[in-house]
Amino acid sequence: MQIEVGRGLPTSETSSDGSREWLDRAISLLDMVANRLSHERVVRDFILQATGLLRQRINAESTPEGSAGGGRLLAWQARTVREYVDAHISGPVPVADLCALIQRSEAHFSRSFKRSFGETPHAFVIRRRVELAAQCMLESDASLSDIALQCGFSDHAHLCKHFRQAKGEPPAAWRRSRRAQN
Repeated sequence: MQIEVGRGLPTSETSSDGSREWLDRAISLLDMVANRLSHERVVRDFILQATGLLRQRINAESTPEGSAGGGRLLAWQARTVREYVDAHISGPVPVADLCALIQRSEAHFSRSFKRSFGETPHAFVIRRRVELAAQCMLESDASLSDIALQCGFSDHAHLCKHFRQAKGEPPAAWRRSRRAQN
């Protein structure tokens, strides 16, 4: 009896949300094994398929770029880049600096970054700046112009543009509504 393990499974380029699907599939294969214990060969085949599925998922997240891992950043590379962005969020964060951290070309880095984070490096930095601005708006009474500069935006208008795109409303209205809730 042959089971199509790859059918309906997320690819290695799927976000971490796909991990649940992989685990569910592996568990269902193991459940099938439990139900067929009287058929020794079938049990062995199911177990081999389940372990292969789990290995494939683990390897997809830990293999070097350019191999079966789908060209993602390794965990340490993603962590290093994320920490660098957060530490330098108030100033410019050139892609060239991020590439130098993990010793990759800009093109290679940008592709790997997008596969790992689901967005471009620039979009990631803007999103992190908006998140920081939202946090600052809730924790302080600083003006939006001061918060914009503190979070790496060039000015108040730059913050407003990106904040509205991300949150669906201008920062001042967002701040008022959140404070009214508390």
